[in-house]
Order: sequence, then structure tokens, then C-alpha cells
Amino acid sequence: MPVPPSGDIVRWPASFGRRFVVFMDVEEEFDWSAPLDRRHRSVSTIAALPSAHARFAAHGVGLACMIDHPVASDAAAVDILRAVLADGRSTLGAQLHPWVTPPYAAAAPGDSYAGNLPRGLEAAKLDTLTDLLRVAFGRTPVAYRAGRYGIGAATRDLLVDRGYRIDTSVRARYDYRADGGPDFSAIGNAAYRTGGLLEIPLTTVFAGRLRRHGSALYPVAARVPRTPGLLARSGLLRRIALTPEDMPIADALEAVRIAVGEEDLRLLAFSFHSPSLVPGHTPYVRDAADLSRFWQWWDRMFDLLARLGMTAASLEDLLRAAG
Repeated sequence: MPVPPSGDIVRWPASFGRRFVVFMDVEEEFDWSAPLDRRHRSVSTIAALPSAHARFAAHGVGLACMIDHPVASDAAAVDILRAVLADGRSTLGAQLHPWVTPPYAAAAPGDSYAGNLPRGLEAAKLDTLTDLLRVAFGRTPVAYRAGRYGIGAATRDLLVDRGYRIDTSVRARYDYRADGGPDFSAIGNAAYRTGGLLEIPLTTVFAGRLRRHGSALYPVAARVPRTPGLLARSGLLRRIALTPEDMPIADALEAVRIAVGEEDLRLLAFSFHSPSLVPGHTPYVRDAADLSRFWQWWDRMFDLLARLGMTAASLEDLLRAAG
């Protein structure tokens, strides 16, 4: 993905202050270590969402719910999510997992990234998901995320044609080319306008003594096996995404301080997957102890954000402020 021109970067008004948004990928459960399979459509972990939502609401935080096809196809899951979306802060979004979204076609390498599909097939899957969400929730989703961050050359035009206003498929400073996906290593954390959409990259921060050179050094280091780990252990360079999933809280807190201080970011974008709300469904929350750490992560993060004067934003807040 090309670096956005400076004129496309969003300049948040002074009244916006400093804000953050929490994206939840609301999706089916599957074995993360096994090949993707369209038969894996269980959504039992959605039953944990009401209590999780209450925890976020206690901090004044709504959730940007990026909902995929198996979840939107399940009546019980839809009922739970309707209650979440009625809180006045949470927002309906779409997440396209192409392997579990009709119409199906013979799989080819890289097809788990929807943007790699033929334009007509990507469009048909997007129509299936968008129409299902509109029927299930009585509204059109405002935001989109490609599963596995698999945006492609045609994706943004397809989204605009269907009334989407926000894309969240960019994971700043990550490169998925080794698996057939897109390369975001040159993309920073600032929100920007692109093709009629507001792009909100998921926030990723470099820490360590070489952090100011991270954008240039990390992509080079990542090409050499074990080098990123060596750089991190030596305190020279770490790449930290704002998620409780496999990111220690001490690192994440440091990343937020750098983002707000040195980088002067006005908007931070956090993310997690809904199956992490129940032990045993993601590699990040394997047992009760991991789940306890998951919630401690958020408690400590919200405490820091409050001390920094950062407040939660809904996607509608971002659209209004971006103009």
C-alpha cells in the first residue's frame, strides 16, 4: 500500500482533543493453527459479550463491532449484538472473512485475503455480508475491515459503491506479503482520506533506542530470521501494536506514551478478537489466567488513557470530526 500524500492526512480540529477507538473483530471460532475451513462457523463466544460490553461501558467506551458472516447469520448472536449497539456509543461495522462468506469458489493461494479475489467475487461476497448485516440490524454498516487485513486494489471502490464511509483494513507498519497479503510497512498511524473513505489504521508504535529509525530499520530486520526478536531483547527496537493479544501491557503503555508524546498522535486505534473473551479459542487467551491478564491489560490501559486526557470516540464521532 502506498504512503498517503500529506494532503490526505486528517488534521483533527482542536475541539477533537485526544481520542481513542476500540475495534472488536466479531467473528467465528476456529483453530488458528489449522488451515482455514468454511465449515468452522461456531459463534458460542458471543455469549460472553454482554459482560464484556459492561466492562468497557464502565469506562465510557463503546465498541466498533466489525461483524462477520457466521455471527450475523446466528439469531442468538444478533440479539446479543443488538443490545450492544443500542448503547449509543457502539457502532456497526462489517468484517469480511472470505472463507466463510458465500458465494464460494475453488480456493487458490492467497484467497484468505479478500482483496486477492477476482473483483466480481470480492464484490459478491461483500454484497452477501452487507445485505445480511442490513437485514439483521436494520441499518447499513458504516465501516469495513477485510479479514486478515486483506484489502486489495478494488476494495475501496467496492466499499464506496455500497455506502461505506470508513475502512479499517490497514495495520500500520505490518507486512503480510510472505503469506500473499498486503504490505503496510510504509503506512504510519495517522488517519487519512482515500478513495472517498476515511482510513483508520490500527496503531503500531516503535519503541527502543532506535525507535526514531524504526520505519526504515524494521522492514529490513524482518527479512532476517530472529532479528526482530534480537533487536527487541537488546532494547534497540520493538514493534508494538495496541492490542491485548500477545502484547504485554508494559510495552503497550510505553507505546501509548510514545504515540501521544513523540508522535503527537491525536487518535489511537485499539483492537481485539471476540473469541478472546472466552479461554481456549485464540492463542492469546488459552486459559483463565490469560483471560484475567486480558482484563488487567484493559484496566491498566484505560487508567493511563484517562491520566493522559484521552477519551473514547465512536466511529460517528470520527466521521464528524474528520469533516
